[in-house]
Amino acid sequence: MIGPMSDSPVVPDGSRSLLRTNRFEAFSDGVFAIAITILVLELGVPETAVEHPLQSVLDEWPTYVAYVVSFASVGALWLEHNAITEHLRFTDTALIRLNLLLLLLVSFLPFPTGLLSEFHGNSGAERVAVTFYGLTLLAASTMISVLWRHAVRARLVREDLSDEDAQALAKRLNPSLWAYFAIIVAGLVVPRLAVFGYLAVAVYLILPFELFRRRRTTREG
Repeated sequence: MIGPMSDSPVVPDGSRSLLRTNRFEAFSDGVFAIAITILVLELGVPETAVEHPLQSVLDEWPTYVAYVVSFASVGALWLEHNAITEHLRFTDTALIRLNLLLLLLVSFLPFPTGLLSEFHGNSGAERVAVTFYGLTLLAASTMISVLWRHAVRARLVREDLSDEDAQALAKRLNPSLWAYFAIIVAGLVVPRLAVFGYLAVAVYLILPFELFRRRRTTREG
């Protein structure tokens, strides 16, 4: 039985059709969840671990570091994506396609993560892996910023969203772009330091520093 017309995902708006955000969000969350789960598949120990299990586990520390960095990075990207979708009323075909590009990069991240752990200790190969990893994060963060700018320009955001709030979110999404660029350049000289730089950016994006600042301002006021 066909449901009522109010359940239709298409909302006409002049010369274009706007789409409701439920499937957009569900599909995106699914891709983020799968990508972050695939990361754990990189964890493991060699078959010889039976003889020296503890040492074998400890020797795999580069893999664990790569896993933590990527888990935090995907988590940060998801939080930024979630911040965008929370302010959307509708989507359009352009936003959906831009979102697919973002999800392409997110689902691709387990590959450079494997390179980080595989090429650890080889200075030349490690430099390539760290740079490749950083470029992937930079591209994903760029797509996050592009998503929001298109949403605002196409008037897909909620009507109660003020210009100040829209600009504030845009500024919140931008710092990671400059940070990733700087870390990529630094990684050409000190690859191992760049890995922890990517982790620092992810932690900064995950932790609610803005909430801490608001609480402090409220107390001082």
